[in-house]
Amino acid sequence: MRFLLTAEQRDFARSLDAMLTAADTPATVRAWSAGDAGPGRALWSRIAEAGVFALAAPEEYEGLGPLPVELGLACVELGRHAVPGPLVETVAAAALLARLAELGQEGPAKRLLPAIVSGACAASVLFPGASPYALDADTADAVLVVSGKELRLAPGHGPVQRSADPARRLSRPLGGGELLAAGPELTRALVHATVLGRLAAAGQCLGVAEALLHRTVAYVKQRTQFGVPIGSFQAVKHRLADTLVAVEFARPLLYGAALTLAPGDVAAAKVTAGEAAYAAARTALQLHGAVGYTQELDLSLWLRKARPLRDAWGTPGECRARVLAG
Repeated sequence: MRFLLTAEQRDFARSLDAMLTAADTPATVRAWSAGDAGPGRALWSRIAEAGVFALAAPEEYEGLGPLPVELGLACVELGRHAVPGPLVETVAAAALLARLAELGQEGPAKRLLPAIVSGACAASVLFPGASPYALDADTADAVLVVSGKELRLAPGHGPVQRSADPARRLSRPLGGGELLAAGPELTRALVHATVLGRLAAAGQCLGVAEALLHRTVAYVKQRTQFGVPIGSFQAVKHRLADTLVAVEFARPLLYGAALTLAPGDVAAAKVTAGEAAYAAARTALQLHGAVGYTQELDLSLWLRKARPLRDAWGTPGECRARVLAG
């Protein structure tokens, strides 16, 4: 059995990293947080051209997938570059529509999936048992709401609420709307979409953790105290080493969950990656000192993302309970 990534998978991650590095994502995040979705939607189109959204959709709807391992790799890069927008929600929407089509309800997939794959349609979702708020409903082209045994297309949304992460723009979808699907097939498709959404969120968490650790290591190498870099102090080394262990422990769990797609494995990956991101945020904040609190420093873009992402798509308690349930 081979546990290493293939050359093609590594090349895909590297090409996505290079594209996002050149895209000035910090400026895009700040514009998105201020309500200017223009730069973010332009970046969204480039991400779609790279094939990210096609990874969650089958070939008959112009997708490439499902390819969960590649999807996990892509989400790590999206998290590492703090890309804003309903990325996980769009993945979950694609998974929901694709599974519904497999179960015999092809109409919603034929109507929405090709546009999702091409990047023309950014989707948000609201599933039962989650927060009452949908992410980025104000900029999404379609908001899919599952309530009871019905899937509806929300006709609009309420006011945008303040969030711990300004780039996570939350609002309540309006009730009613066009009925897209219903019945027991929807329940089965919802389970599958939740697993894919949780896997994508785990990938984003791992990417956020990597970015915070990388920036903190660079900072402690250049910040001096008593005439030496603060990174030379044993206490700082230990803190960074603990954070690195948390990140590297989460990585194989993410890849393993992508291979099995077992709900327990995905929940384990999500809770571990989420805790790694939160631990990396605390380490980054402590080692940057007072400058870490400032909004002007790009570090804040990842700091404010870590905790909401940890709690999205299953809180740590919910994920641990799912792991124990087997």
